[in-house]
Amino acid sequence: METTDVLIIGGSAAGMVTALTGRANWPDKKFTLVKKQKDVMVPCGIPYIFGTLEGSEKNIMPVDAMMEKIAVTALVDEAVKIDTGAKTVSFASGRLINYHKLVIATGSNPVKPRWLQGADLENVFVIPKDKIYLDDMKVKIATAKNIAVIGAGFIGVELSDELAKKGYNVTLIEKLPNILNLAFDVELSDKIKEMLEARGVRVITGVGISKVHGINNVEEIELENGQRLQMNAVVLSIGYKPNTGLAREAGIYLDEDNFIAVDEYMRTHEPDVFAVGDCAQKRDFVTRRRVPTMLASTACAEARIAGMNLFNLNVVKTFSGTIAIYSTAVGETGYGTAGITEQRAEQEGIATICGLFEGIDRHPGSLPNSHKQTVKLIAAKHSGVIIGGEVIGGLEAGELTNVIGLAIQNRMSVNSFLTMQIGTHPCLTASPAAYPLIKAAELISIKMLHRSV
Repeated sequence: METTDVLIIGGSAAGMVTALTGRANWPDKKFTLVKKQKDVMVPCGIPYIFGTLEGSEKNIMPVDAMMEKIAVTALVDEAVKIDTGAKTVSFASGRLINYHKLVIATGSNPVKPRWLQGADLENVFVIPKDKIYLDDMKVKIATAKNIAVIGAGFIGVELSDELAKKGYNVTLIEKLPNILNLAFDVELSDKIKEMLEARGVRVITGVGISKVHGINNVEEIELENGQRLQMNAVVLSIGYKPNTGLAREAGIYLDEDNFIAVDEYMRTHEPDVFAVGDCAQKRDFVTRRRVPTMLASTACAEARIAGMNLFNLNVVKTFSGTIAIYSTAVGETGYGTAGITEQRAEQEGIATICGLFEGIDRHPGSLPNSHKQTVKLIAAKHSGVIIGGEVIGGLEAGELTNVIGLAIQNRMSVNSFLTMQIGTHPCLTASPAAYPLIKAAELISIKMLHRSV
């Protein structure tokens, strides 16, 4: 039987960052990371292997090289049983490893609903983090002409855009009223929809898929309103479920949604067992409700917390809830969101004041590569604390979204933005006199001032 101080099950972002952070904080400990496949995909890069990257080989995380550099043992194997009493994990190869600390980073699996008639036909796909599956999928859709992407979350939007760039006729179908409905309020969501349509993607919202028709292969899809569309392939991008079967069989406590329950140090209910990433329970930073957020950035934050707290609790280094910071791009236009939307705040009973400002991300706006930059900030009405924000602009929109996320995490108020000192440059940023982030905050401040008069 092999022995290690820290055993990490899972080699994607959460497992890898746990090893990196843990090894840096506990250099005298032995770390072992076990991944199911040799090649580990960059999760956020998966849609781009169907277009921009021209193949999965350019979307591989160098896990082995990184583990070798920090003297972490990396193995390719599949965990089949956890015994928390004996502190051992059994693997498909017959290997048995005894651990002092265990970190479960088993990720998530894409949803293929049982209710969907025809879901098992040839050329109906999901989007797993599995290179072998995705390579096979790319070969099979090569001869397709019409492709339906079901679900307009970030992956669905990105995949639709990539497939359209390759010349496929793509129809993006979303049951909710708007694309990216859970991440953006309608005034920004509509702009993104217009961008996609301008780039050749047909978008249908407010109606879901009900059936996939065909004898062996996909021939048609039927929507809930009875409409039929001819298709050669269907990609289901309707969500993911936590991969927690191994934990359940080990008797590790799961919540009602089958996520592994954890505290703010990422500890499970079992002594010396941690969980991070998509398989671990999440709470919203603002509302404190349990949420099914699955993001590589969130997973890495959790992994850093777990790595720092493996052998001694650092009481100021805790994970206090997911802020759900998303960003992506359609062509040269970036867009991002952090925290909760105005719509979500209303559903939660949080009174808000919002500010939306549209400016230019260069000064003067006649400079090359200038973009309109739209910023919406959502503040709690009675305190002025920032609880959400949304951005559309150039490719720097992702970093501006990160700034909003940091403001939410530190519970900054609108006043913090009004007194914010910034560095600007004509070729890099908006004008200091009309910086959209500050101007959006200014609009909120004016509304608050008039309310109190």
